[in-house]
Parts: sequence; structure tokens; C-alpha cells
Amino acid sequence: MGKIPPQLPPPHLRDPGDAWVQGPDGTKYWGTFGAAGLLVYHPTAGILLQHRAEWSHHGGTWGIPGGAIRMGEDAVSGALREAHEEAGVPADLVTVIFTQVFDLEFWSYTTVVVETSEVFEPVMGDTESEALAWIAFSEVDSFPLHPGFAASWPGLRGRIEAHVEAHRGE
Repeated sequence: MGKIPPQLPPPHLRDPGDAWVQGPDGTKYWGTFGAAGLLVYHPTAGILLQHRAEWSHHGGTWGIPGGAIRMGEDAVSGALREAHEEAGVPADLVTVIFTQVFDLEFWSYTTVVVETSEVFEPVMGDTESEALAWIAFSEVDSFPLHPGFAASWPGLRGRIEAHVEAHRGE
């Protein structure tokens, strides 16, 4: 086994990215290095949503799998890792369509939007989910959404629709 690079913590230690960041107004945000989530889209199945566990931040709402970015990790890698850990999303079946960043200067959240080539059965890999489900594109708004996802969904939906239209017939 090779030497662990100095910028990464040893595997047995908690990553320093797993911590709260407090904004100037006192609002807390998860992830010292920011956070990222994976919005998985399939043309017929819809959007993969996660029903967040009650104990989690904004528990009981629906959103996308994601979490804190690790030290030295980029947002796309972090979103893919978190989605695999929380929902069993197979990275080899997805293609990045675009990313969207919500930047507060002291903290940021990157939504990584991917299209999957196959409908797969999501698998809860930890206790952060109460359920995982493919939700029809037109029905996402009818769910009690995580506030951050609810705020970004209209813009994300529009960008996905534009992508679909631009690639129609390919």
C-alpha cells in the first residue's frame, strides 16, 4: 500500500469537510469545503429523488442525494461519491449534462445534473434516506421538497428541458 498523500486524512479519520459552516447571519451550511448533490435524470423514469431521514437537516423532505465535499475533492467527484453512498447510483451509467453552483462566497453548493443511460434500482446505502424513488418529471413539484432544492428546481427543470430539446432526434 502506498503512502497517503499529505492533503488527505488517513482513511480511519473523519474528513475535515464533514462539519458545519456558519454564515454571517448565523445560518449553518453542511460541508467545510462546500457541498454537492447529484440530480439523476432519465427520459422516461424521471428524476431520482431521496426522501430525507427525519433526523437529518430538513428531514422529511425530498431532494437529491448529496453531501459535503471532501478535502481535495472536486464537486462532480463529491456528488458522484455521495450519490453512490446514499443511493447506489452507478457512476458508469451517468453522463454529466451540466453543473449549477449556488455560491455564497463563504460556502457553495453544486448541483451536478446527469443523465443515466439505464433505469437502475436505487439502493439505500446508509441511514440518510427514508426512501428513494424515480419521480415523473411533471410530478416533482407535488412533493414536499428540501428548501434549497425547491428554490433551484424551476431553473434546473428549464435547463434539463432545454438539453432534451437540443438533443431530440439524436
